[in-house]
Amino acid sequence: MREEFDVNLTPKDMYRFNMYHTYHGFQGIFSIFMAILILVLTITTWEDLESTRRSIYIVLCVVFACYIPLNLWIHAKLQIQRSEQLRSTQHFTVDERGVTISQNGEEAILEWGKVFKVVGTKNNLLVYSTKINAYVFPKRDLGEHEKGVCAMMREHLETYRLHIK
Repeated sequence: MREEFDVNLTPKDMYRFNMYHTYHGFQGIFSIFMAILILVLTITTWEDLESTRRSIYIVLCVVFACYIPLNLWIHAKLQIQRSEQLRSTQHFTVDERGVTISQNGEEAILEWGKVFKVVGTKNNLLVYSTKINAYVFPKRDLGEHEKGVCAMMREHLETYRLHIK
């Protein structure tokens, strides 16, 4: 069995990957917790607060709730703009050996034994080679290959590495 497809990453794809990765880690969870904590604190003590503190609490809440997503969007756009590899079409082959990426005459293989984990999100299939690095397969680019790719991943990877439906 063999599946081949091309991937053309957009800033939106990188943003979605960065959002998933961040909000499933400490920084994202902490920022959500702090935004909620400050919001609850502001609401429950509103009458006792002077206008300066109200303003500070509201600004802090907005910073914790909006700073990370905004920063990730800017970072994703810059990442795509600055990297010729990310802007260029990437050709992937998924077969018995693993996941092979071909681009500009170069080729690299991620063998099944070296796949850290695979995560399926609403819009992407993320194939992690380490805890922080992943190949991003937008589902719009996978198209009809998605079922075959997922089937091979289920066949070659341990269940604890698979987080796909």
